[in-house]
Amino acid sequence: MPLPVAMGWRHLLFANWSLEPDVVAAHLPASLSVDTFDGRAWLSVVPFVNVDVRPRGVPALAGFPLPELNLRTYVTRDGESGVYFFSLDAAGSLGVLGARLFHHLPYYYARMRLRRRERDGRIRFTSRRRHPGERPVLFDAIYRPTGEPFTAESGSLAAFLTERYRYYTEDSRGRLRYADVDHEPWTLRDATATLEDESLFRANGFTPPEGSPVCYYSRGLEVTASRCRRWQ
Repeated sequence: MPLPVAMGWRHLLFANWSLEPDVVAAHLPASLSVDTFDGRAWLSVVPFVNVDVRPRGVPALAGFPLPELNLRTYVTRDGESGVYFFSLDAAGSLGVLGARLFHHLPYYYARMRLRRRERDGRIRFTSRRRHPGERPVLFDAIYRPTGEPFTAESGSLAAFLTERYRYYTEDSRGRLRYADVDHEPWTLRDATATLEDESLFRANGFTPPEGSPVCYYSRGLEVTASRCRRWQ
């Protein structure tokens, strides 16, 4: 049985598009319901770097870095809200294999790079999916924080999109599974972003959403994820 995992998340962009709930619901397992804000569903693209990934209780120095890019939405099951991942691209082949086997998450191997410019905080994140037999995904984003740091108020859109403490997934038999994620509340900043991301949406069966996304940036925080459990 896999152990809980500890890690840090760094230099995250939350780029968020609103859609009609029926559009998102068509791509979800029947066991999950779309979670909405003011009647709208949301798709989010989130590039960042995992750092010091390791079993909980193991010193951080023993961990490893794992750049990641995910496409996700927001769901509920029996009143319990959470995140559902359509795909997660990551740079470490061993990490991808472990996440697929033990956490039942749709990870794909990719070549990634994150570069940060110190003088203004601008970040360039690039990803090219290299997973055998899978559709190609090319992603290129430039983003940077703007404005002052803030903590999202309860009931706000920012809280809806970022303050999530559970993810849901399915195993190879189609059974619903979940894990709980523990961390401090996000410290966010508004962000500007230029993204080339149409192939990420298309690879997951979505028409690329129209309009500019709502964007937030976080420098990061420390995270612990529980083992992945079967929903009872």
